[in-house]
Amino acid sequence: MGTDKEAKPSTYMKSDIGPDFLIRRCTLEDLEGVIEVNERELPEDYPFFFYKSILDNFPESFIVACKKDNPKKIIGYIMWRIEKVPSLNNLKLINKAHLVSIAVSEDNRRKGVSTALLNESMPAVLKEDISEYVLEVRVSNYPAINLYKKFNYKVHSIKKKYYRDGENAYFMIKKVKNI
Repeated sequence: MGTDKEAKPSTYMKSDIGPDFLIRRCTLEDLEGVIEVNERELPEDYPFFFYKSILDNFPESFIVACKKDNPKKIIGYIMWRIEKVPSLNNLKLINKAHLVSIAVSEDNRRKGVSTALLNESMPAVLKEDISEYVLEVRVSNYPAINLYKKFNYKVHSIKKKYYRDGENAYFMIKKVKNI
């Protein structure tokens, strides 16, 4: 997993998603804005190289939301990675799409931004011939849990003390195909 690759230019853009925001692929220039949203909205912080490695290795599934009137102003983001794991039924390796992080700035919540980010990013990772989507979510994050349930994610298990502060996480799965 190198971080010396140049991020591909942003060619993916949906301008008709919301009344005042658009969704597009993340670029290297967007990373500072992504980090700003993350640090302001989530208790989990990642170093710059982590975001850069996701952007380098999974550029199709690292998507940002920004203001239509200010496309450089990041108001939300979603990033996925593809993980190769052994199938439970045989020795074959399968691809899982793992939702690494999603965040929307507080003043842009309840406007459909998270829904739009999921709607636009899930088909991008589906191209990787995945078997399922997986994610962890704080057991106390009811708005996020309800959002994922609208997308047909199911709670698979609880990861005890998953977060740094000791809170448990639901491990949620959405099957794409049976292996």
